[in-house]
Amino acid sequence: MADFPIVDTHIHLWDLSVLRYPWLEDTPFLNKSYLLEDYRNACGAIDVETMIFVQCDPHPDDNLKEAEWITSLSKEDPRIRGIVAGAPLETGSRVRAHLEQLAEIPLVKGIRRLIQSESLEFCVQPDFIRGVQSLEEFGLSFDICIYHPHLANTIQFVRQCPNIQFILDHIGKPNIKDQLFQPWKREIKELSEFPNVFCKVSGLVTEADFEKWTPEDLKPYIDHVIECFGFDRTIYGSDWPVAAQATEYPRWVETLEGAVSGCSDDELRKLFHDNAVQFYRVSSD
Repeated sequence: MADFPIVDTHIHLWDLSVLRYPWLEDTPFLNKSYLLEDYRNACGAIDVETMIFVQCDPHPDDNLKEAEWITSLSKEDPRIRGIVAGAPLETGSRVRAHLEQLAEIPLVKGIRRLIQSESLEFCVQPDFIRGVQSLEEFGLSFDICIYHPHLANTIQFVRQCPNIQFILDHIGKPNIKDQLFQPWKREIKELSEFPNVFCKVSGLVTEADFEKWTPEDLKPYIDHVIECFGFDRTIYGSDWPVAAQATEYPRWVETLEGAVSGCSDDELRKLFHDNAVQFYRVSSD
């Protein structure tokens, strides 16, 4: 176990009495409020120093409200030091007004517009690419959330945004349940060749068999992203509470630590702490 506090770069919180999340209606396990107290209880003995909140795909009209709500929660738990907010980047230059409002919120460090639920062509549309390129003006990063079939076009759009800091959520959501590796493996390698792209080691358990996954199922995927991105550009995330469908929080931390058991103390600290502080530009205790 790591002997230092960790940074969790991928937590979700929602209160169904505050905002609207239409997608939850199709996911009974998640279709209830998940609050700070629930997160603290889920962590158990894991010492989380810093939390990065990642947008939860609320109703499109609620993106700004979500960032404001999380800011209010940070007064209750100051470990919330970063927000990855939602924004309609596919609107191209028209997204600027939305980004101006978000940029006024000090905790907002990046933007995520979910790609996983869109067509394979969505991320190579000119307006979407212009929207992503506009993040440079505001000093905001972009979280890429896709399923593995989107990887080929993701490479194409990242190539057009050399001045944006990217992080790939959930290692690109490969099909771990069926132990499929190609073309994910080849495309991850190609994506890693862009120096402005990091990889978030999160969300693996929900791409595996929820009930029967083992650490051995996940390790080849973890090994590959670390081989490609190195310990300087890989970052831990929990994906709580989505991951709670398949694992308890401490088990995921222990699984990842086990997968990298041969690494140095310095590399372990980069994975679980230092890289996150650097990428999301947050203070550290």
